[in-house]
Amino acid sequence: MSGVIDTEGEVAEWTFPAEPDAVRTARHVVRDTLRAWGLNQVIGDVTVLLVSELVTNSLRYASGPIGVRLVGPEPGESAPSLLVEVSDPLPDPPVERPAKPDDESGRGLQLVACTARRWGTRRGRSGKTVWFELPLTG
Repeated sequence: MSGVIDTEGEVAEWTFPAEPDAVRTARHVVRDTLRAWGLNQVIGDVTVLLVSELVTNSLRYASGPIGVRLVGPEPGESAPSLLVEVSDPLPDPPVERPAKPDDESGRGLQLVACTARRWGTRRGRSGKTVWFELPLTG
């Protein structure tokens, strides 16, 4: 079960317990929100994929609640983008590592780095946030 924190305007935010169905639930709420904002056709698939990867990382390494936050474009932005944040209580930043062809994991951060306009991590009061920004125009 997820906790909806906010879905007003250009911001939507949820928390999920660190349980296996968190990834599936996060994918669904992100897709539904992008659909409501009229962005699903533009960046829906890639956003859902990257959220899925980051929530999976949080599940693998952290034991507490996982936060997902979307910040839509501001009206009139010259370079509109979608900001996505995934937070968990583990303070250690994720480590991007090269995945070998036969590895079954280790590609999540590579996908984020290759796909996002910008991405990074930041420490919070309790834990960390991995964020990425996707452009909404070519």
